Amino acid sequence: MTEQQEPTTGERTPRTAPTKAVTVQKLLSRPKGATLAEIIDATNWLPHSARAFMTGLRKKGHNLFRECRTNGEISWRIER
Repeated sequence: MTEQQEPTTGERTPRTAPTKAVTVQKLLSRPKGATLAEIIDATNWLPHSARAFMTGLRKKGHNLFRECRTNGEISWRIER
């Protein structure tokens, strides 16, 4: 360690921005849910990463519903 660096105390600084996981859960909690494209745009994830996250939510016990919107898009929604 150089003289300019201070030792770390193990304390973390709190996040000011929501995580991507929180962002996706908020999108899925909306009454109209979210499409895969909306999730990708909000997180910059690849499609397989967005689908894997939704699979993880199911495994954690969230009820995830697939719905077809009037314009033909498929959306997913968390039922609380």
